[in-house]
Amino acid sequence: MAPETNTTTPQTVFITGGAGFLGINLIRYLLERGYNTVSYDVAAFTYPEQTDARVRVVQGDIRDLPTLQQAMEGCDLVVHTAAALPLYSEDDIMTTDVDGTRNVLQAAQAVGIRRVVHISSTAVYGVPDHHPLYEDDRLEGVGAYGKAKILAEEECLKARGQGLIVPILRPKSFVGPERLGVFAMLYEWAYEGHGFPMLGSGKNLYQLLDVEDLCAAIHLCLTLPDDVVNDTFNIGAKHFRSLRDDFQAVLDYAGHGKRIKCLPAGPVVAVLKLLEKLRLSPLYKWIYETIDKESFVSIEKAEAKLGFTPRYSNEQALIRNYQWYVDHLDQIRQTSGVSHRVPWKQGALKLAKVFF
Repeated sequence: MAPETNTTTPQTVFITGGAGFLGINLIRYLLERGYNTVSYDVAAFTYPEQTDARVRVVQGDIRDLPTLQQAMEGCDLVVHTAAALPLYSEDDIMTTDVDGTRNVLQAAQAVGIRRVVHISSTAVYGVPDHHPLYEDDRLEGVGAYGKAKILAEEECLKARGQGLIVPILRPKSFVGPERLGVFAMLYEWAYEGHGFPMLGSGKNLYQLLDVEDLCAAIHLCLTLPDDVVNDTFNIGAKHFRSLRDDFQAVLDYAGHGKRIKCLPAGPVVAVLKLLEKLRLSPLYKWIYETIDKESFVSIEKAEAKLGFTPRYSNEQALIRNYQWYVDHLDQIRQTSGVSHRVPWKQGALKLAKVFF
């Protein structure tokens, strides 16, 4: 099916975090469908699309309300993807994810924009005691990031009460072109011919999401009627298996005959806690305390109300991301940091490769 296009004057979508992994994928998705876009991000926008007349780039911080509001003038819709990730300081997380979200909502109201799509996270559910998770389940954030995401959603609910249309999407961890972060470790080890460690038995069902499917869900929230989208939706893959099976698919695709190796969760978690405290590992509490547990949400509400239909399974999304990694390896090897766009420094974990 050919991408749908706008036949009227193109709408302009203002995207916070436009220079990030989700931001650039969303910009490309919307350009294919006839929109103009504005990327607003504290980071530099270094993609080829910077020369596209349909992409306006503004480098700024969502904590800077005057600059944010000025940049938003003339736009029709907002998608709020910007966030400080768990590896940032607690102060940066709280001021960016909570105060920044409040600023985005206030700026939109001030310039007359009626709809802001807010990208939250399934981290708001904490470490749950049942699955699947539904939108009305109890919220309990783990760490500063999880707590900040809950507080940011509260800001969205306040804005709804003031008449703003604010769809809230809670995506599972999403992968795809431009995604590195913690997944870069799996891809690097697979490419170099190593196996990969897994906490616990690895038999736990673990749902992921392809970034293109998330972009499709966002687009639905930009275009469907107010009364349909002004709600909260879980977004995830429709088809997924155990984490061991889906990660093994990447090792199989890499072609070295390597296997996932399962390790006892208790002792390994104790080591990871110590390494995190010493700043010798990029893995933070929410990752190592949930990776060996079931983790999946119901997407029935998004399917029923939005018509959301994911195209990619976990396996397809991971392999698509791995192939992108291989195709861009020379460029990737020159970068590292704490965002999803670059590989996280593996620290002491890099030394463990020799055992796999």
